[in-house]
Amino acid sequence: MAKSDDRAVEAEASTSDARGWVPTADAKRQATRLRWIAAVLWAIAIAGEAVAIFWVLRQRDVPADTGLTRNPETGLLEQQATGGTFPQWAFITLLVMLVVIAALSITGSLLWKSANRLDPARKSDTVRFFVQNQLGAIIAVIAFLPLIILIFLNKDMDKGQKTTAGAIGIVLAAVAVFFGISFTPPSVEKYTADQSTVIMMLGEDQVTWVAGGGVYHVCDRVSDIQTGSEIMTGTTAEAIEAGKQRLTLKFASELRACDLPVPVNVQEITDALRQIQDDRTVTLPKPEWGEGVTPPLVVDDAAPAAG
Repeated sequence: MAKSDDRAVEAEASTSDARGWVPTADAKRQATRLRWIAAVLWAIAIAGEAVAIFWVLRQRDVPADTGLTRNPETGLLEQQATGGTFPQWAFITLLVMLVVIAALSITGSLLWKSANRLDPARKSDTVRFFVQNQLGAIIAVIAFLPLIILIFLNKDMDKGQKTTAGAIGIVLAAVAVFFGISFTPPSVEKYTADQSTVIMMLGEDQVTWVAGGGVYHVCDRVSDIQTGSEIMTGTTAEAIEAGKQRLTLKFASELRACDLPVPVNVQEITDALRQIQDDRTVTLPKPEWGEGVTPPLVVDDAAPAAG
């Protein structure tokens, strides 16, 4: 089965020039596993919210006095409103459940974001891109908002209990939403921009990296990777699988370190990559080579789409 998956991803990769960057088979499997774990944690968090709403918040201590009176007009006994209090054990249980729900929500969000880094959505697919990258924040709102509202509407809690539980719930909800938000989400377009730059600079999709740091490099002689750790070599997809987030923006000096040609418009390319990493939509410039320089790779512009 694994070999079949590998062949499927390799076939997908063969069309990457048209479709953009694609993850490795192992990265895709790992992302799927992380998403399933995150989904289970989120489901438990929402189940905990349901228990808090339908059981914990319904707890009530009623005074021993029955509060029965006789209606002189009908002769029937009537239950008078004697009031009730929210038991202390239920209050402590509620606070613990709020903390547990937050922990489950945050852990699920971190796992989900790790999966998105390995197997991102396309920015061009607007709805899916938004939902996939902000799902952790959406789940946090679902797991907390109804519960917080019902805490403040509870008639048996005293003012101190409502203030304490409500404030803790709001703070934990805010923290869970913060961890659920992807402020600079990864995308196929970002990874494709880095991959395209590497191919145009080197003539092939091959980069280097070490265990530390969050970027990969175009040269194995630079000081950033002379750390004593094993220097790894592979494709940009394999670098992402290994935990790297993007291509270093210092690739111009790295090309010089390895005695490789540097485009005359390298600063323009660097600026474009920086803007793409900042979620701006710009065109990645085509490298312009100096006189007498043999380009590592010649790629013709695609024909305009038929109108």
